[in-house]
Amino acid sequence: MNTTKNIAKITLSLLFAFVFSNSTMLSQQYNVNNSASELIISGTSSLHDWDIKADQQKGQIVLDLSNLVQIQKLKFEVLAESLKSGKGAMDKNTYKALNTKDFKYIIFDLVDVKEVSDLGNGNYKIKSTGKLTVSGVTKTINLDFNLNTSIGKVVLKGEKAIKMTDFKIDPPKALLGTITTGNDITIKYNITFNQ
Repeated sequence: MNTTKNIAKITLSLLFAFVFSNSTMLSQQYNVNNSASELIISGTSSLHDWDIKADQQKGQIVLDLSNLVQIQKLKFEVLAESLKSGKGAMDKNTYKALNTKDFKYIIFDLVDVKEVSDLGNGNYKIKSTGKLTVSGVTKTINLDFNLNTSIGKVVLKGEKAIKMTDFKIDPPKALLGTITTGNDITIKYNITFNQ
């Protein structure tokens, strides 16, 4: 009787170990490849349209590729003072508006995947929600993006329009207020993650 119970316990333990290790093997973590990634913020002003590019980004994505792709984790961070326009005065105004002394990073953290559409050949359309933190203010946003998977690599591509004032940011001004920045901005991103 004890032998039968012991065999059952061992079998059950092996089964749990197999299931756990199998699910772990199917989950794969990828980290941002900063040099292969691009994030550009575009906006308008009373003088001209403008772009500012992120030079330093980091983050991770964890995928389960056992069936239809499942995103188990997605976190992305941009060092706020790595945003560069190529114009020192504009960058200075940007950092002041973002209060980068107190809030070093702009952060997106995935909350939920609403829909995954398989487009074939490792390409997917993702509809998700997440928390975007800018200048210390966190808002839940909808974020739709394209995801491509290949051996050892994941690429996320998309764009998101937001308003600065939603994050309690006063649109920057220059030349004693004669040049004003529009409230609406668009974040365009093409982010590569590698294993």
